[in-house]
Amino acid sequence: MRILLVEDDRHLSASLSEALEALQYTVDVASDGETAWQNINLLSYDLMLMDVTLPRIDGLTLCQRLRSHRINSPVLMLTARDTSQDKVAGLEAGADAYMVKPFDLAELIAQIRALLRRGQTSTSPFLTWGALCLNPTTYEATYQETPLRLTPKEFALLDLLIRHGRRVLSRYFILESLWQMTDPPGEDTVKAHLKAVRQKLRKAGAPRNFIETVHGLGYRLMTV
Repeated sequence: MRILLVEDDRHLSASLSEALEALQYTVDVASDGETAWQNINLLSYDLMLMDVTLPRIDGLTLCQRLRSHRINSPVLMLTARDTSQDKVAGLEAGADAYMVKPFDLAELIAQIRALLRRGQTSTSPFLTWGALCLNPTTYEATYQETPLRLTPKEFALLDLLIRHGRRVLSRYFILESLWQMTDPPGEDTVKAHLKAVRQKLRKAGAPRNFIETVHGLGYRLMTV
């Protein structure tokens, strides 16, 4: 899942980004509201974590702009202001939750997970495609009940393919979805990860074309 972190405190931004990436989230960082808005117009985010006091466009205005453009991704506001009026202002601007600095990291992560669960329409924690089953909560994967030993990026790749079903995903789209915008690798990295995933699937009994290559366009999962 992809998170946009909008925070102008570099030390806090770096520590939060590191903690979230350790939990296998893809994190993009913006240090001001204008840059965040540009990112939002380029990519779709599962959740946005933003400070209230930001350069160029403040967090409340940014949140209002999101909602006025019918962008409904969950927003978790971070602020040093601990008054009822400030909390009301954040919620009325369209935020889904509000946390006061300094905050407990474990509590923040629990809040993020709760907001992400709230945004999911399915009641099942599992993602399935034929005999393939992923559990995004525990990062476990099986094919015909045989465990697959996947790296975090390999798991994220299968997660992305399942969520898009038979839609063809280009290498560029996969790069945008699974790597940070600030330091994306080349398209050969996507090919290498796909090769590794295919080998692990075949070893577990999957057909060779379980992940199809649509020449000149990209990749998708086979019809099941």
